[in-house]
Amino acid sequence: MVQPIQFAGEDRSNATRETLSTKEPLALRTFTPSQAVFAKSAGIFHFTPEGRKLYDYSSGVLVANLGHNPRRWMQTFCRQMGWKPEHIAGGETEGYFEAVTLTAYNAMTELEATAVDRLLKNLQASKGGGRCEQVMWAASGSEAVQKALWACLHRDESRDIILATRYGFHGKKGLAGAVTGSETDHDRDPRVKFISFPMQECDDLSKMNDEFDPSKYRAELDALQQEYGNRINCLITEPYLGGGGSYHPPAEYLQMLQEWCRENDVILILDEVQANFGRTGKMYAFDAYGVEPDIVCLGKGLGNGVPVSAAVGRSDLMGSLTYGEGSDTWSANPLAGAAVIATLDEFENSDVLENTTRLNEIFVERLMRQKETGIISKVRGEGMVFGIECADFGGHDSKQIAIKVVEKCYLGRDGVGIHLLGALAGNVLRISPPMTMTLEEAYASLDLLESLLVELADSL
Repeated sequence: MVQPIQFAGEDRSNATRETLSTKEPLALRTFTPSQAVFAKSAGIFHFTPEGRKLYDYSSGVLVANLGHNPRRWMQTFCRQMGWKPEHIAGGETEGYFEAVTLTAYNAMTELEATAVDRLLKNLQASKGGGRCEQVMWAASGSEAVQKALWACLHRDESRDIILATRYGFHGKKGLAGAVTGSETDHDRDPRVKFISFPMQECDDLSKMNDEFDPSKYRAELDALQQEYGNRINCLITEPYLGGGGSYHPPAEYLQMLQEWCRENDVILILDEVQANFGRTGKMYAFDAYGVEPDIVCLGKGLGNGVPVSAAVGRSDLMGSLTYGEGSDTWSANPLAGAAVIATLDEFENSDVLENTTRLNEIFVERLMRQKETGIISKVRGEGMVFGIECADFGGHDSKQIAIKVVEKCYLGRDGVGIHLLGALAGNVLRISPPMTMTLEEAYASLDLLESLLVELADSL
């Protein structure tokens, strides 16, 4: 058993860490050096049981794009569910009240129909959403990817080859796990073949205006077409490599993939689970990159904290599945539908996307400046999702530096810290606060980050 992480002066948090470390398997968690314990959250902040305040630089892994517990979002969510204050605060502790059902398996609700209509209307209003005709709901991103791949394979069972960009993250389950990572990770589904992603060309924001030649990537696809011909069914990629280290490619790369897919009757799946609902600066990443996917996978920010995802795409693809082949207990549940409607309301009726543009300018300038500390070597990103790559420094390798940065930011100063997740690809720290952060909060949090990095550098 791994010893639980403990911090001085955090008795309540340490007790929680002790309980969960001994009574839950290690595999349930991802490694984060702080193992932060949250007592409550509001806006862009988490609060520990001891009352310390943490700027949330993760948005719960790109989920809380609108911040934590936003009042107007919550009011819309409760209204859609039919929940009224008297239902909860009426003093009665027994009995029942009438509201939207919490279970709708093998049934339909008007709420589900509203959520479908609203989501499709929003997608189709985007420049690249023209092929978004039907919604297949799920409860997690990996399930949405799985269902998208099922639909593609059912379209023509003689076409069994799946192409996936190397070092992407699409999930851990079934086919979603099979198209994650690379061919060297472990035994793979033999139907999956990996293609290159332009990592070297986009490993720092300083290269964002460099000319890009997609010809070698096109040649790689052509070689696969020569080898497998009409067996190639679909190609799945992320708009940017999230778990692979936050690599954001030139738009020409994704546009080349689309062109090749169209020429060879190959289905293009864009896994936007980490990128949808504003993260790239546009409502959907396909608009940011100028492509029109056959299927787009949505999740995380789609429900702003409520588990919901979806594969949305061409009706002929979705229609290749029959009764039960895309169903499960929680897909299209009313809680998820209410969350989607509330989230769409906020994006359609507020300036969150405009605010993201303003925040982007601040974060690009200030994060690039962090390279002066010597601790950060490269900065990548767009919209409000960035990866800062740690450097070898002070006799420590970059992976050790990443751990020290997370710990230093968690402890912070004067009761205020910054919550970071464990490193991507070993040495890349994701910076992705809620996109509702004010400019004042942005400057204050970045000032804190810079001062903590300088302190850390001076101590090593």
